[in-house]
Amino acid sequence: MPRSEHDVLIVGGGVAGLTLALHAAGSRRVTLVRPASDDQSASRWAQGGIAAVLSPQDDFSAHIADTLVAGAGLCDEGAVRFTVEQGPSAIEWLLSLGVPFTRDPDPASLYPYHLTREGGHGARRIIHAEDATGRAVLDTLMANTLAHPDITIRDDLTAIGLLADSRGQCRGARCLASHGEATELLAADTILATGGASGLYRHTTSPNPASGEGMLMAAELGAELMNLEFQQFHPTCLYDPEGSPFLISEAVRGEGGHLLNAQGERFMPALDPRAELAPRDIVARAIDAEMQRTGSPHVWLDIRHLGEHAIRHHFPTIHSHCLGRGLDIPQQPIPVVPAAHYSCGGIATNLDGASTVPHLYAIGEAACTGLHGANRMASNSLLECLVFARSCAACLAETPPPLEAPLAEWQPGRQTVDLEQVRRWRLTMRDIMTHRVAIVRRDQGLEAAAHELGELSAEVGKMVAESVPSAPLASLWHALRLARMSVNAARNRRESRGLHFNPDCPQPARHPRPSRLHLSDLEQAGKDR
Repeated sequence: MPRSEHDVLIVGGGVAGLTLALHAAGSRRVTLVRPASDDQSASRWAQGGIAAVLSPQDDFSAHIADTLVAGAGLCDEGAVRFTVEQGPSAIEWLLSLGVPFTRDPDPASLYPYHLTREGGHGARRIIHAEDATGRAVLDTLMANTLAHPDITIRDDLTAIGLLADSRGQCRGARCLASHGEATELLAADTILATGGASGLYRHTTSPNPASGEGMLMAAELGAELMNLEFQQFHPTCLYDPEGSPFLISEAVRGEGGHLLNAQGERFMPALDPRAELAPRDIVARAIDAEMQRTGSPHVWLDIRHLGEHAIRHHFPTIHSHCLGRGLDIPQQPIPVVPAAHYSCGGIATNLDGASTVPHLYAIGEAACTGLHGANRMASNSLLECLVFARSCAACLAETPPPLEAPLAEWQPGRQTVDLEQVRRWRLTMRDIMTHRVAIVRRDQGLEAAAHELGELSAEVGKMVAESVPSAPLASLWHALRLARMSVNAARNRRESRGLHFNPDCPQPARHPRPSRLHLSDLEQAGKDR
């Protein structure tokens, strides 16, 4: 199997991966493995913006307090404070690169860029580029990355596993080339910026969501995972059974949008004093309950009262996209449903992005830093990408260790992969997770999910052992085991908190703790079955 040596290896090219590459390249040589099409990155689909204390009328303590409330008692306060206090400098860095954030047209404004408000925030602190912030930031970062002489981009490779040496240290990644050949990239330090696990579910807010592949690859090396039971469902994804997923930004509600039930009545004011601007877990559960009560496949998000000029000004991308699907949103409400959106759990890291495996780091949605707790607050995600990528780069600036060769080469099977069977298995996995482990979970459903996923895992594992390398099969195998770990985490949390709501144990625990998981626990459970 071909091998090549690298200094810093980054797997994933969204906002987190590109930010790290640009900062690390000042002192290290960087190889970035990313999809040929960056539309596969969740970063591109981020609409709302980036939360940061930028207005003189705002302050760090308020942003910290709002984040802690949204996290439902499971945030790491040190991580929250670190993230919030690093926010303004991260935004200044993006501005220095030329990100075209939307300016405030009011000459009397205390801050030159327009700041909007989203759910859970007590102030306007979301800086944005119209309603396509992710695309604007990603395009700017990519242009700077392509121009940097110390960054090599490999868009012809897909990582399917990590390499370890005799001391259990990470030493790079095993990849597949576009034509199927396996190759090993040896690296002094490896960073996973591979995204979350929304792809475990049937309905998501992005067309090509990650399914936790990076998380499971880290777990294979012994890395600790955390809080996998906290999967965020965005309250407002466009309801269009025949079309591709499309997120309706939380900023739409931040600017005054109302949620209406099938009878055209607002229902959020009666449930929470923050109404449509309550944290996402509360709004998503309310929508789910309203849909079940009325038997409707969706609810409505109404912004007609804002007027056509304001709608076109604040939400040009959403307006144009909806119009292309036959919805004239200044004249009619938008049908919306909750959809899997963001993983609050992931690879447990410290403030430098370091995992529990030496020389393996994780940043962005693949990581669990303690910032989000049991529920992520709107627009804290891109902030986390920026802040932790920058802190990780500072850590990597130190002298790299000598490169020790990984253990013996991998010996895959020889059977040809049945890609249609892989597709069917993936749909089965997504259906199980959607029906049993979604916005509301019950003991009986979680028990059934554990059993069904265990049986499916036995089938897929046999093909993995016997088959030639295949990116789709490797992705499914990672996703399936992560789904089983997520179910186990949900079964073990005997309370309802944040994004984990189980009517069989509805009361929150007095002293909540993060869930900490290892792949070895799942493997042992399989032997005990």
